[in-house]
Amino acid sequence: MHRDEIVKLSERIIAGVATEEEIMLYNRLCNSYNRPEEGWDEDLLGNRNELERELKIGIWREAGIDRPMVSMRWFKWVTAASMVVFIFAINSFVSQYNTGAQLQTSSIPSNKILHADIAPGQNGAILTLGTGETIMLDSAGDGSIVRQGNVSVIKKNGELVYKNQGRSQEVVYNTMTTPKSRQFNLVLTDGSKVWLNAASSITYPTAFVGKERIVTITGEVYFEVAPNASMPFIVKHGENTVSVLGTHFNVNAYDNEKVVSVTLLEGSVNVSRGSINRIIKPGQQAQIENDEKISLIRNVDVDHIVAWKNGRISFQGADLGTVMRQMSRWYDVDIEFNENLDDLFYADMARSTMLFDVLKALELTTDVHFKIEGRKVIAVP
Repeated sequence: MHRDEIVKLSERIIAGVATEEEIMLYNRLCNSYNRPEEGWDEDLLGNRNELERELKIGIWREAGIDRPMVSMRWFKWVTAASMVVFIFAINSFVSQYNTGAQLQTSSIPSNKILHADIAPGQNGAILTLGTGETIMLDSAGDGSIVRQGNVSVIKKNGELVYKNQGRSQEVVYNTMTTPKSRQFNLVLTDGSKVWLNAASSITYPTAFVGKERIVTITGEVYFEVAPNASMPFIVKHGENTVSVLGTHFNVNAYDNEKVVSVTLLEGSVNVSRGSINRIIKPGQQAQIENDEKISLIRNVDVDHIVAWKNGRISFQGADLGTVMRQMSRWYDVDIEFNENLDDLFYADMARSTMLFDVLKALELTTDVHFKIEGRKVIAVP
């Protein structure tokens, strides 16, 4: 890319019309100055940090804010005056570049830029049958997977579908487990749809019999429950129970999170722990704490809560611990960070984004920086 191309790119970013790929390209080009690769001028290696500092201080000041408001799209909120700051910083940066080291992406070996990068998670899970037999769904092709009594299990378009071919009263339990960096969804025999986030599981009967539809989960699971007034749908996690007739809701029950949260998108659910019960309405979230207290949070951003299910990474004022734990689950990496860092993070990007680009986007919203060492992500001030 030549100087005028970089200026045009910056104009598109400021105007809020840049694509995610263009923003990632900018981040990646800036980051390359921190890596002394062949063909780069060693004297320019410190300029990227100076540029980023100018951008943060200048743009935020002109916009009249103390902290960035959004993430990959936070440029949309800056004023016209801040465009001048951004363009000036870009021009100053490029003017220091000599002819022999121009920004030409074709001359940057992609394997060197991404040598520390890590791919995002993908569809995949382990299905454990009632017999104890396990089936790797990652490699299983579409079509019939197994038949259990009168129930056929079919993989179709990246999801697992259970079809009851008879009226057997036999109860057989299956468990679907998603390791780190995997997600999957299934359709139960009653038509209820289930999405599993990374490092999660659900245990369920192949066919529902009796007066209740009971499943047990760990991790994070999103449900779209098929209505059935005569057979309530019950989700269990330890001592926590969510009871519904037909509704859409998300349960976040990871063991390493501070609370278990149930967020309702549609319908009505009853959340209980021991003798405590709370009924929540759409747009509300119940938070269950270890002391058996259930707090009700009103007017939550449900789109943010279920962003993972819709293929997005979304942080809206998330603390560092929350960010790092989610990165650990989705990218299957170890994490190292200081719990005392109190920065808040903002991001909204595709869940298919490479880890390197996610971390660089997050860096734009705080003073925290990230390093990738093998399969470990380290956060430093």
